[in-house]
Amino acid sequence: MATVEQQLPDGAELRKHNGIIGAGEGIPVENPATGEIVATVPDLGAEGVAEMAVRARAAQPEWEAYGFDGRARVLIRAQKWLMDNAERVVETIVSETGKTYEDAQLAEIGYAGNAFGFWAKEGPNYLADESVKSSQVLVKGKKLVLRFRPLGLIGVIGPWNYPLTNSFGDCIPALMAGNSVILKPSEITPLTSLLLAEGLRECGLPENVLQIATGRGATGAALVEHVDMIMFTGSTKTGTKVAETAARRLIPASLELGGKDPMIVLADADLERAANFATYYSMQNAGQTCISIERVYVEEPVYDEFVAKVSEKVRALRVGKPEGFGSVEVGAITFPPQLETIKDHVADAVQRGARVVTGGQEVAGAGRFYEPTVLVDVDHSMKCMTEETFGPTLPIMKVSDADEAVRLANDSPYGLGASVFSKDTARGEAIARRLEAGAANVNDAMINYTVLELPMGGAKASGLGSRHGAGGIRKYCSQQAIVVTKLAMKKELFMYPYKPRTSKMLAGLFKFMYGRGKRA
Repeated sequence: MATVEQQLPDGAELRKHNGIIGAGEGIPVENPATGEIVATVPDLGAEGVAEMAVRARAAQPEWEAYGFDGRARVLIRAQKWLMDNAERVVETIVSETGKTYEDAQLAEIGYAGNAFGFWAKEGPNYLADESVKSSQVLVKGKKLVLRFRPLGLIGVIGPWNYPLTNSFGDCIPALMAGNSVILKPSEITPLTSLLLAEGLRECGLPENVLQIATGRGATGAALVEHVDMIMFTGSTKTGTKVAETAARRLIPASLELGGKDPMIVLADADLERAANFATYYSMQNAGQTCISIERVYVEEPVYDEFVAKVSEKVRALRVGKPEGFGSVEVGAITFPPQLETIKDHVADAVQRGARVVTGGQEVAGAGRFYEPTVLVDVDHSMKCMTEETFGPTLPIMKVSDADEAVRLANDSPYGLGASVFSKDTARGEAIARRLEAGAANVNDAMINYTVLELPMGGAKASGLGSRHGAGGIRKYCSQQAIVVTKLAMKKELFMYPYKPRTSKMLAGLFKFMYGRGKRA
């Protein structure tokens, strides 16, 4: 069994910086592609989290004082550090997730490399003071300013499926806004966060501005009790508990939760493109992506052809232990209980009348793998169409027309993402606008996540708030309204003592301004 010190250079110093020496018993980190234990990390208790919070609050004012330019310089150095150490980071991600090297490079390194530069550049623009104009006559001539100030200490609780993108990635805008951050990564995949924290220190991030709280669920629960805002990515069930604690403490919470993203294929779609996208975006990262395609609705005239194309492509995918770039298309199932969910959903579908076209079995041998699977003859009585599977499965359902497809797509407690395929892009967009989802793509899928200028968040049970865009960094700030009176008279017209003439004049002014039914 390797230790964190053996897995990461300067690991002993890393433990010291995070204040987690001897904090509880170690948590083994398993490579799900081999079953091998690759590292151990401490299980930080509530007392350790409280100590981290004290250090973080003490460090935050200095970091805020760096200003936008100073903080941006650290992030730009971190961007270069990531590119210089990309191979090392990819290997760390693969070792704890079992995902393919391509999935780690494209969806993790590619995202974070862009994010460091994006927030360094756009953060100052999104958080710059805003001059406000008002229709209120009583403030004419006054200076009105909206200011964004860091909340102080941000808690980030990350998921296991994307330890860089969806875990550490949320720390980047929070840091750029001038906050200290405590990141609680999943106990399944903590090594990437530890490595990135080491990298940021090398790039000049002050001590204790970013700390990594390794631990299980109790560590995350303790974290919510000590921060000024919580960013959580994970299941709807756990997210509800996080929201309840945040509400009790009256702190803001941003939640990205479950998804069951639908894909609609219309009769006039480019079926080859649609089949390629259905295959890739259902199987990428072994289907362990919150916005992966989890169910497909295809209009009857092209259903058989679409199923044939997808089945042929899925059948050709290689699944197994990643041995480097180009070795396999589908990697391991990272989280042990997730494999049981995948098997349960497939078995439930078959029991209720579905047919497995390809796949449908756990792969025997070392590690956790499931065959890329296509299911047909499915309906909404089956778990595979209504509950989040989070695995390499693709159920495809025949529909009579676009209206039925929209109705079924919206028949879900989730609303994270969706996609529509049609050669008539105007019609495709019109249908996309009818879908109850935080993001919708026409003739594409998932690509919206890479567009950091657009908000990424869910509707319904898929979460609250969003990441990316202006809201993705402003959520880590409080708003401060500033009013500056330049022409300072001894007193205002409306002040004491009240006089009939003055009151009548003000009434006439209000009637003139607002009594004509016109917009100000």
